[in-house]
Amino acid sequence: MAYPTSHDLTDAQNELFEWIKNYMKEFQHSPSIRQMMNGMGLKSPAPIQSRLKHLQDKGYISWHEGRARTLKIIDDIFDGIPIMGSVAAGGLIETFSDISEKLDVSEIFEKKDIFALTVNGDSMIDACIADGDMVLMQPVSDPISLRNGTIVSALVPGSGTTLKYYFRKGREVTLEPANPNYDPIKLSSENIVIQGKLLAVWRKV
Repeated sequence: MAYPTSHDLTDAQNELFEWIKNYMKEFQHSPSIRQMMNGMGLKSPAPIQSRLKHLQDKGYISWHEGRARTLKIIDDIFDGIPIMGSVAAGGLIETFSDISEKLDVSEIFEKKDIFALTVNGDSMIDACIADGDMVLMQPVSDPISLRNGTIVSALVPGSGTTLKYYFRKGREVTLEPANPNYDPIKLSSENIVIQGKLLAVWRKV
């Protein structure tokens, strides 16, 4: 069977990926390594595991090596959240009726190496980030490229970590809170490690 090829996959990776999608569509669960071996006509699990690792690294699947049936298709996981209409924060408006579109969260979760942090404290409350919220962060490889005003998780060696607005002027970095009860933190760029920049805020109610 010929499969349409995704532009960043090798033929072997694409063949397995399309086979997995067809299998999961038919059986409603992920295949085992042995089933994938049989599907690909292979006698060793090593090529399957290698292809799965590449598919995961390229953002096509979620998979925990060594754990049975943990494979998931990224597009299936993050198919979108229905946008049901609008809700008033002032007077009353007509309730929702038809689902016209979806909120696409795939862009966030398909980014590489994102991580979550639990917020302790209220120094970012005026940025709508409250104590107990979970923030999703994207690693920062080059802090110089950060825009001033970006919310970051910053590590100050010997002092701890903090979530603040990031501003840089020359060699001086200012970590600005979003609460007038807290003072800005000013220090040299050599004395700070930017762990990540804010992607999203997750709040359970």
